[in-house]
Amino acid sequence: MPASYAYLGPEGTFTEVALRTLPEAATRELIPYVSVQSALDAVRVGEAEAAFVPIENSVEGGITTTLDELVAGTPLMIYREVLLSITFALLVRPGTKLSDIKTVTAHPAAQPQVRNWLKTHLPDVVWESAASNADGARLVQEGRYDAAFAGEFAAARYGLEALETGIHDAENAQTRFVLVGRPARPAAPTGADKTSVVLWQRDDHPGGLRDLLGEFATRGINLMLLQSRPTGAGIGNYCFCVDAEGHISDRRMAEALMGLKRICLQVRFLGSYPRADVRPGEVRPTFPGTSDEEFVGAADWVARCQDGRF
Repeated sequence: MPASYAYLGPEGTFTEVALRTLPEAATRELIPYVSVQSALDAVRVGEAEAAFVPIENSVEGGITTTLDELVAGTPLMIYREVLLSITFALLVRPGTKLSDIKTVTAHPAAQPQVRNWLKTHLPDVVWESAASNADGARLVQEGRYDAAFAGEFAAARYGLEALETGIHDAENAQTRFVLVGRPARPAAPTGADKTSVVLWQRDDHPGGLRDLLGEFATRGINLMLLQSRPTGAGIGNYCFCVDAEGHISDRRMAEALMGLKRICLQVRFLGSYPRADVRPGEVRPTFPGTSDEEFVGAADWVARCQDGRF
């Protein structure tokens, strides 16, 4: 496998900045790709060891392009995650004034994070989506648009100026990025982990989603992300992308996944990996008997009963 990481490019994206915070990135060739799909496909066909892509932001939730790519196609697995605080700069060609701007571009995920700023400062501007924020900067450099929302750090790379900086509608906005590779044994648990899965119901029935969530709830497992995605099989057909506190090697998580495997049409395991915020999962006091130790103890008791040692 090549010692390279694919990422959503071109150079100068927030994705590249987040990727370079990983220590192992210094020992890999970092190769930009034009889309999330092409970066993940590079892993699937063996062109890259792993791909680094955005998967969620704190303003709009899950990045649907990434979620859909992980839901479909040859299975991939998440190994790491990174949180990056996001603020935008309005990048323009030198000499451009705010009154000159008629068109603006950026990645679609950026629009909800600057919508109010646009309404206040550029209410009549025409928005066009770009493959990434850095690609938007490149398009401005080429003269196709008047301005782009991107990281201020991208200005020098594309010969642009930051007309405005520190743009964000929501304070402390963050984007979550994940390092994705081919399936393998998950890393050992750290005590502050996250498990990601995709769930498909057997059929649509009242309480169906409750049944899925109940496998987590009865074991005291907190969910960190729940997002429905259409399966493509017609209106009303959805699968569910779930992030949950804990590691597959935790007894309570393993039992929850076994329960889901029994009742779901399909379960796709996307990985157990360290949480970027290094916050250990908590067993809520409202759910007694849901600590990993209690699950292990109960399993040992059943084993003793089966051996006649109760």
